[in-house]
Amino acid sequence: MDLGAGGSPPDHSLATRLAWITGLRVAFLALLLGATSTLYLRGELTRYPSSLRIVFVTIAAGFALAAVYGVVLRAGRRLQALAWAQIALDQITWTAIVYVTGGATSGATSFYALTCLLAAILVGLRGAAVAALLGTAIYASLCLGLHMGWVPPPQDQAAGTYALEPAAIVYPLLINALGMTVVALLGGYLAERLRLTGGALEVATQRANEAERLAVLGRIAAGLAHEIRNPLGSITGSIEMLRESTALSDEDRRLCDIVQREARRLNDLVGDMVDLSRPRRPRAEATDVAGLAREVVALAANAARGGDVQVTYEGPEREALVRCDGPQMRQVLWNLVRNAIQASSAGATVTVRVEQRERDVTLAVDDQGQGIPETVALRIFDEFFTTRTHGAGIGLAVVRRILQDHASMGARLDVQRAAGGGASFQVTLTRDVAGLRKSSPPPRMPSRA
Repeated sequence: MDLGAGGSPPDHSLATRLAWITGLRVAFLALLLGATSTLYLRGELTRYPSSLRIVFVTIAAGFALAAVYGVVLRAGRRLQALAWAQIALDQITWTAIVYVTGGATSGATSFYALTCLLAAILVGLRGAAVAALLGTAIYASLCLGLHMGWVPPPQDQAAGTYALEPAAIVYPLLINALGMTVVALLGGYLAERLRLTGGALEVATQRANEAERLAVLGRIAAGLAHEIRNPLGSITGSIEMLRESTALSDEDRRLCDIVQREARRLNDLVGDMVDLSRPRRPRAEATDVAGLAREVVALAANAARGGDVQVTYEGPEREALVRCDGPQMRQVLWNLVRNAIQASSAGATVTVRVEQRERDVTLAVDDQGQGIPETVALRIFDEFFTTRTHGAGIGLAVVRRILQDHASMGARLDVQRAAGGGASFQVTLTRDVAGLRKSSPPPRMPSRA
């Protein structure tokens, strides 16, 4: 899963476009069948028996292909291959119609350009270009075959109807090739513009919906931060004082630890809601992420669930400077570590890795949990989505929002399967720190980071 700036979502509307174009193709074939049947009923079959048979066979083949297209569409697989197959087979179908309606001088050559337009709708500029090249090649092959005598004109039509000399073939060939090229370029350009406009509109709508959700969340978080944190502070302070009492038994101290741990969890939840609802524009600094990772590991090792999950660090002991907002990246790493701890079972190990390369540095958090099922992989960063019985599903949403804000700095987030079978969250940051001031040592992180 790549949440960087360069990714693009899959085209889920291809099936709809294929269905519409297949339906239009069937309607066109029905009209062509009606026109051909009219000629047959008028007795034209006696004048053009061979030509009309070719047309009927071509129409029948078109209906059969449409049925195959429908079966593939219903299965919902290999839709890209289906789109390319329709483009190629349409150009071949039109060639049969062109052959029986005049060859090089046939008016049916405009169908080649129609396929170029449909290809632009299905695949875009690349599809339109391929349709134009394929149509030109097939049409030129037909003209060459007629000229060389490899393809004889229909026996039931007058020889003078077909242009067989080069001087009579070259001009319509060039005109039709130019027409297909122009239609392909215009159709492809319009299709690409429509795709980009639709994508921008979808992104704008998504951002507007997200801003609306964050506005509601901000109002809730503001009230929660005041109404919950003050009592939590009193509870935590009282429990710490009570725990120091010599009159407490081991069971009493264990209960005090449970109260402290749950108070920290509530404090983390409130903090995550505040972070998500009040985004701050990141400030680019030269940040030592190796030192940042070691600090988070030290704090997480003490805060790990009752000590039953081990948190370790793998990476350089020297500086690893990257371009990012130091406090926000610390929050990202803390949330990922906390998520990994929650996903791990007792006795498991969470590993924080720092890997340096020539142009970037990767921060990775690996757990030994159950991994991420494919059915929920696309939703794990959504607000309030969680697969656990406890938790509000906010921590990873904060991670996504911060890294999206860092996309202009070259930040990227990938989620992969860890070597031990769990999940591996990998944050890649650029090492381009020229001209940036080095961030000052950050203050000590609170219990919620």
